[in-house]
Amino acid sequence: MNSLLATLGSKLTERWLNLLVLPGALFLAATSVGTALGHRHWHDVDRLRTGLDDLAAHAALDRTGTAALLVALALLTATAASLCAQFLGGAIERYWLRFGRDPLSRALTARRARRWKERDSALDEAVGHVHRTGTGSDGAVLIPSSALARIQALTEARDRVALREPARPTWYGDRMQAAADRVEAAYGVDLAALWPRLWLTLPEPAVRQIQSAHDSFTAAARLAAWAVAYALLAFWWWPAALVTLGCAAVVRFRARTAVDALAGLIEAAVDVHGRELATRVGLIPPEAPGLLAHDTGDAMSAVFRKAD
Repeated sequence: MNSLLATLGSKLTERWLNLLVLPGALFLAATSVGTALGHRHWHDVDRLRTGLDDLAAHAALDRTGTAALLVALALLTATAASLCAQFLGGAIERYWLRFGRDPLSRALTARRARRWKERDSALDEAVGHVHRTGTGSDGAVLIPSSALARIQALTEARDRVALREPARPTWYGDRMQAAADRVEAAYGVDLAALWPRLWLTLPEPAVRQIQSAHDSFTAAARLAAWAVAYALLAFWWWPAALVTLGCAAVVRFRARTAVDALAGLIEAAVDVHGRELATRVGLIPPEAPGLLAHDTGDAMSAVFRKAD
C-alpha cells in the first residue's frame, strides 16, 4: 500500500511540475527579464547580471526563512499563471469550435464559405474540361497526368478551407461539423445524440486513442493561451514577440493535426461500433446482416433524443 501511495505521489508531483510549475516558471522568468531590460536594453546581459547580483546581495536573502518564503511565492505565482493559462486555453478551445451566432462569427463563416465556393467552382471547371485519353482494361477512364495533378491540387486547396461547405467560423469547427455531416449522410444518425451512448460502449483501446487526440487539441489550445501571454509581454520586451510567433506556428500545426485525427477517430468509432450500439439498445437483432442502415440510424436518433 505504501509503495502504491508513493508511486501515485511521484506521478502527481511530476504532472504538477510539467503542467503547472515549469511553464509558469518559464513565463515568470521571461517577465522578470523583460521588465528589467525593456525595449531599449533588450539584449543587455551585463545589465541583467548586475540586477541579479544586487538582488543576491540583499541582506534579507541571508535569512533561510525569507529565502524559503520567496521560493514558495515563486512556485505559487508560477502555478497561478499556469492555471490562468489553462482557463484561457479552455476558452480558446470553445472559441475554435463555436457556431457562428454573433455578427463577427457570421461574417467569418460567410467569408470562408465564399472562398470554399470559389475553389469548389474552380475544381468543377477543371473536372469539366478534362479530355479523356482512353479507357483502361478494367473500364476505368484514363485522363492526362497533368490534368489529374491539377484536379488533386484544386481539391487540396478547397479542403484546406473545409471538407464541406463551411458552417462555422473556423477550420476546427468545420472539421468536426464535417464528421457529423458525413456520419448522418452515411447512416442517418445524429452524431450529437449518438456519441455519449457510443462512448460508453467503446473498448479501452479506442477510448485511449480518442482521448489522446482530444488531449493533444487541449494542449494546443493551452499553448495558444501562452502565446497570448507572451504577446502581452511583448509590449514591454519585444523579443517576447518572437516566442509568440513560434508558439502560434506550433499551435496551428498541432491543433489542425489533433482535430483532424479526432474527427477521423470519431467517424471510425461510429463505423466500427455504431451497429453494435444499435444491437444493444434493441433496434436490430444481433444476427442481422449488413451495415448500419439509414432507417436504423433514424430510429437511434429518435430514441436518443427522447422526442426533444
